[in-house]
Amino acid sequence: MSRYSDTLTYAAILDEMLAQVPDTVDKREGSIIYDALAPSAMELAQMYILLDVILDETFVDTASLQYLMKRADELGVPIQEATQATVRGSFTPTSLEVPEGSRFNYETVNYVVDKKLSSGVYQLICETVGSVGNIESGTLLPIDSIPGLQTAELAGVITPAKDADSAESLRKRYFEYVRNWAYGGNVADYKRKVGELPGVGAVRVIPVWEGSGTVKVQFITPEGNDWLPPDQELVAQVQEAVDPVDHHGEGYGIAPIGHTVTVEGVVGVPISVSCTITFETGSTHTTEETVKNALEPYLLELRKEWADQGVIVVRKSGIERSILDQPDVLDVEDVTINDESGNLQLASGEVPVMPEDEDEDEGNEEESET
Repeated sequence: MSRYSDTLTYAAILDEMLAQVPDTVDKREGSIIYDALAPSAMELAQMYILLDVILDETFVDTASLQYLMKRADELGVPIQEATQATVRGSFTPTSLEVPEGSRFNYETVNYVVDKKLSSGVYQLICETVGSVGNIESGTLLPIDSIPGLQTAELAGVITPAKDADSAESLRKRYFEYVRNWAYGGNVADYKRKVGELPGVGAVRVIPVWEGSGTVKVQFITPEGNDWLPPDQELVAQVQEAVDPVDHHGEGYGIAPIGHTVTVEGVVGVPISVSCTITFETGSTHTTEETVKNALEPYLLELRKEWADQGVIVVRKSGIERSILDQPDVLDVEDVTINDESGNLQLASGEVPVMPEDEDEDEGNEEESET
């Protein structure tokens, strides 16, 4: 679409205005008529620039966040605010009772003890909203004095926090809303309502998976948590919100009456890679470091696409491309994935994750001339 300001520029407007003046009048720059028309031409050019801005803000596909939120609100599309992460804290000695409301620090964020889960294990809430609180592990430092406390550690994310909507995330959800009619417990209805629950990222719905009236809902944590598998406690919370176990099919949750819903979190499959890498002469990079740096973003991209793909395939070609993009790498060969020489196809509810033991990423390091 052409823009007014592309053609109706200051120079074009001024030329057109001067063309309306008889040639018997002095129209040269610096003349009275030129100096009288130039400011008006400038103001008109500014008006056309602003008119282009107004048109951009009018349509959903070009609107900025401020005006996109207004369009979303008109249609009832929920606008996502930043949420707080809940994490698991492990404390010793386990016999110690950590008071509710006790505050702890980890780097740039603080956590407050919410409730006791078991001996030495507590649920903590991040005081800062957003994905900055999605910390899997680390040492907590007490802000409040707690007599007898020996150690305090983060021990996993229970409910990952979501960041506030960006223009692109809200735009994507807007178009999904208007293009997929959600009603009465159809697939789009489940995706929309379950996806809005705390800690839920992408959602897959498998209807009639175990007979009439049965529905399976699989989900993964949001982008702010790197699309990782959810904690089992979060899975239980989502199950309770969708279709409580004690009242299956009775309509006490999101699911309509008559739908028996089973909620599952995706399962992480550790991916280990072995290969031979040829580095440039003089390179200080190691094979283990290079494979790790290449594998993490590649697996993240695969997890991000899980809901749309259904079945994820970890491909040798994808790993090879990622390794070849790393600094000082000349060549890579003999790539195996989980000790297999071919591609690795995962099940529908599985996603690839980095192995806990990074030493599993093995290979042979070589050097050659650039």
